[in-house]
Amino acid sequence: MIVEYIRYRVPAERSAEFEAAYRRAAVPLASAPQCVDYELTRCVEEPACHILRITWSSAEDHLQGFRGGPHFAAFFAEIRPYVSDIEEMRHYEPTGIRGQGAAVPTLYDWAGGAEALERLTEIFYGHVMKDDLIGPLFAGMDPGHPGYVAMWLGEVFGGPDRYTRERGGYPHMLSQHLGKGITEPQRRRWVSLLLDAADEAELPGDPEFRAAFLGYIEWGTRLAFANSQPGAAPIAHAPVPHWGWGVAPPYVPKG
Repeated sequence: MIVEYIRYRVPAERSAEFEAAYRRAAVPLASAPQCVDYELTRCVEEPACHILRITWSSAEDHLQGFRGGPHFAAFFAEIRPYVSDIEEMRHYEPTGIRGQGAAVPTLYDWAGGAEALERLTEIFYGHVMKDDLIGPLFAGMDPGHPGYVAMWLGEVFGGPDRYTRERGGYPHMLSQHLGKGITEPQRRRWVSLLLDAADEAELPGDPEFRAAFLGYIEWGTRLAFANSQPGAAPIAHAPVPHWGWGVAPPYVPKG
């Protein structure tokens, strides 16, 4: 992905019409398959200054795909009057240095920390071992497995990086699924039992937390399902994913 920043200096008397134009321009922009997301901000200290941030799937997709595609004409028709107000227009590459401040609690903290996640996985695997459909996948399970999964979830949801330091991180988790041949009914049962366990463990029931929690569970189990199939060749080395409030790992379209 690539991030484009466009800095505008628009006189105060034109600010309202400028923002209105971008609201209209956002319609074709959002429809373009090369656009990942966008945001227009206005400077508090200098209200004449606006910065537009657009994340593109790649610089080539922006400069050739979008500009040569069917959505550019409608987009540019709205912003054309403000081209002369541009002070800077450049592409920037993400460095990987990113995070979330303490003002917003992590999913790990909101869930109740390590104690809550350990309670969750103990209840969950108690159900798993009695289940006819997915129980056989865990025959001979290490007694410490529920704790390891709690450790994984903790790191994913913004807690300590214990799984990376103590268990080998993503490559180790990946190794647990290779060649297992998980079926779709088994994946769905795993999700269903975990959601039941979340209720029994009394994890927070607010819609925001449960939506983020389920989002990760769906994403993670579908990835595990794909990686477990015969002949699968997933990326072997990657960081543990970090999941937030409605935030997934960056989406990178397959070429």
